Amino acid sequence: MLAKLTGLLLLALVRLLTGAQARWVGCPPKAEQRIYFANHQSHADLVMIWAALPAELRAITRPIAARDYWTKTRFRQWITTEVFHAVYVERERRSDEDPLAPLIQALENGDSLILFPEGTRGHGEEPQPFKAGLYNLALKFPDVVLVPAWIANVQRLMPKGEVVPVPVLCSVSFGAPIRLEPGEDRHAFLARAREAVLALREV
Repeated sequence: MLAKLTGLLLLALVRLLTGAQARWVGCPPKAEQRIYFANHQSHADLVMIWAALPAELRAITRPIAARDYWTKTRFRQWITTEVFHAVYVERERRSDEDPLAPLIQALENGDSLILFPEGTRGHGEEPQPFKAGLYNLALKFPDVVLVPAWIANVQRLMPKGEVVPVPVLCSVSFGAPIRLEPGEDRHAFLARAREAVLALREV
């Protein structure tokens, strides 16, 4: 009950501060298993996409969260676990662990995911090159729908190092789904996926 109430309050706050405009320009919101992949410039990115999704999609979609940051305090860990139902990943890779294992388990359970393929926050106008995770997931789960997304202005809402958000209009544009084509190699797919995200910047 507390988690549900906190989620509603957080949703209202995000929409008050940002407008949390969702633009479905390439596909409709649909309750099917998806991986939403987007640019990454702020810790608020996770919250922005979550808030932009309709309630029925939020209920089946789990954001990917860096364990070292989002479990640093009890509050962060509680909100990402109980409100967002996040999938934690390790940014410091250990030789004996598959960093994609938690994502694979979530997809095998039927969850949708919010993924930031850059792997870390960027500081430029364009996303950094995408890492291999999105390709490996697309290869292993060909039936999961891959939806690109562009988050606009969120870096102005909460710049790096800031803890108090600044009210500013933000939006999330969702584009046409892509898929891994037969025989397409990793580099070509990741470049095409990045371009699909970038194309939404002008929407």
